[in-house]
Order: sequence, then structure tokens, then C-alpha cells
Amino acid sequence: MSNGLFDDERERLERSERPERSERPGTPLAERMRPRTLDEVVGQDEILAPGKPLRETIERDLLQSIILWGPPGTGKTTLARIIADMTQ
Repeated sequence: MSNGLFDDERERLERSERPERSERPGTPLAERMRPRTLDEVVGQDEILAPGKPLRETIERDLLQSIILWGPPGTGKTTLARIIADMTQ
């Protein structure tokens, strides 16, 4: 275990190097099927379609902060992971 101040950066880099779809055996199906890019996210075209303000902000790495609110299972964590992988 490391007590470095910037351990989160190391973890983010390790996540970005994860394999595309060849997960370890035993990885839950929900995790294996989780979208990994904005293009794979389904049902959010009104905010994430190409040319929409939120997508442009994410792609240009201009997003300062965001609050994701909604009931369980709506993709908040998935979107947060995608944003974390795409931005600094």
C-alpha cells in the first residue's frame, strides 16, 4: 500500500490500460458489459450525442465538475468512469 499524494492518478492510468473486453474469468457480467466510451452509452442521446454541450465539454477536457443524480441502475457510475477515463 502506498501513501503517495497522487495515488489516484496511478489508479486512473492503470484503469485506462485495462483490456477492451477480455476480462478475467469470474468478472460479473454487468461489469463486462458496462459501456466504456460515450458512443457505447445507450439512452442518453439528448445530452451525450455528438455535438451536444456535455459531450463537447467532456471531449475537450473542459469539465470542471458535475453532479450525477438519479435512481440506482441508471448509469451514473458508468458515465463517471467514462468521464474519468477521457479527462485529466
